Amino acid sequence: MPTTLDERVDLPAGWRSLPYDPALPLPTEGQDAEVLVVWGNRRAALADAAERLGDLRWVACLAAGTDAIDDAGFDPGVLVTSGRGLHDGPVTEHALALVLACARRLPDLVRAQDERRWAGELGGVQPVHDTQVRTLAGAHVVVWGFGSIAARLAPLLVALGASVTGVATSAGERHGFPVVTPDELGTVLPSADVLIGILPATPQTRHAIGAPVLAQLPQRAFVVNVGRGSTLDETALLDAVRTRRLAGAALDVFEREPLPASSPLWGEPRILVSPHAAGGRPQHAGTFLTAALRAYDAGQDPPNVVPRTGASAPRR
Repeated sequence: MPTTLDERVDLPAGWRSLPYDPALPLPTEGQDAEVLVVWGNRRAALADAAERLGDLRWVACLAAGTDAIDDAGFDPGVLVTSGRGLHDGPVTEHALALVLACARRLPDLVRAQDERRWAGELGGVQPVHDTQVRTLAGAHVVVWGFGSIAARLAPLLVALGASVTGVATSAGERHGFPVVTPDELGTVLPSADVLIGILPATPQTRHAIGAPVLAQLPQRAFVVNVGRGSTLDETALLDAVRTRRLAGAALDVFEREPLPASSPLWGEPRILVSPHAAGGRPQHAGTFLTAALRAYDAGQDPPNVVPRTGASAPRR
């Protein structure tokens, strides 16, 4: 059990747990572990665990995405589960905050305050119709990656007056909202005021939000990414913002984290940088793990099993 998990987990009868610091290599007394709970582990420490834990049967990852587990080199026969659902509330809050920050020009207001300047251009009487998004009332928001987080976020956007279209692998209706496939992006992006990315990191989603997609957005639009950094082409986005082909962006995830001080994203005033802060607070993780361990102990599938080639079933 990682020391980053501060909620109580009730183990099945006969089980024992060993706390470990996820920033460090696993202690030697944990090398016979059958289950490894992962939360906040550094990639080097995960690779070390993959190499040393010869009896490991299950990696219980509390993050919504398991790309770090995939990269660590665990045996294909090891069961992997995700923390999908544990982060829906926090990520929804952060995504909404970033969208509103863009629409209401909060970065510009903070800069003006730092300069002790009354930003009259951002206050007072404002035009009803503008070339940039100033309000979510009447705005069209496209959410790419329409899973459980989007299901929480979309009604909040609607409550503020926006219309929402989802993008997912299959078209239809989800949670009461229209959903199109990526092949149909051309039918929704030209009218979008905001594009929100909540995509997982897979070979298929790498740079999915790239130059061809960005080119279909209107000049007034903002891009918000709270999914995975690899899904967005940062160079293409920066070029679109600098050349005024997009209004701006708010990014919580990046291809390289921490974002290097040399990154030009830091210096672009119309791009808001957030330090992967959206999903750092899994909710009800202790209750979730307790139920998952009991299911595993009973020979049942724990929740959120991630398909892996060669993965074995849990013990019976």
